[in-house]
Amino acid sequence: MIGQADLKMDDPVLVEALRSGDPLASRELIARFQGVVFGLCYRMLNHRHDAEDAMQETFIRAIRGIFGFDPSRPIRPWLLEIAANRCRTALALRARRLPPAGGRDVEDRADVRPGLSDPDDLAGELERAVGRLRPEYRLVFTLYHEQNLSYEEIAQALERPVGTVKTWLHRARVELAEELTSRGVHRS
Repeated sequence: MIGQADLKMDDPVLVEALRSGDPLASRELIARFQGVVFGLCYRMLNHRHDAEDAMQETFIRAIRGIFGFDPSRPIRPWLLEIAANRCRTALALRARRLPPAGGRDVEDRADVRPGLSDPDDLAGELERAVGRLRPEYRLVFTLYHEQNLSYEEIAQALERPVGTVKTWLHRARVELAEELTSRGVHRS
């Protein structure tokens, strides 16, 4: 069993504790990675409730799949891979839903989410622009710039070649620059 002093255990020890069925290990996994998993899910889905659902599914799948996990790998990219897959599934299901009679679901639109800063604020403009990216570009941009994963870690998580990851990241940056420029946001 894991004691309170062990809460900062390294990944292989955490994997072994999860495999042994230690309930504190599940709590440690969630406590350690909840923020990054939720951040990725929220960025991809642009909807709090959907992000919470995807995050929950991510941890359930990770805990159930821990015996198939290679303990020599770091846990974080593996969890983000699961989260990205959950989000892609949610986006596919969302695309199949019919929009409300009045058009797009307002709650799902990145440019009208509550809590965004003033429209003249660069952070708010960037948030809206990232929310408009194609899902795969938004995912790669988020994993690289917000989660600080390397090209190789992203490629492994997405099961794509490194070249594809670099291309998607480049295209995301170009689209963001064009979007911000078209909205009158200029670099000083």
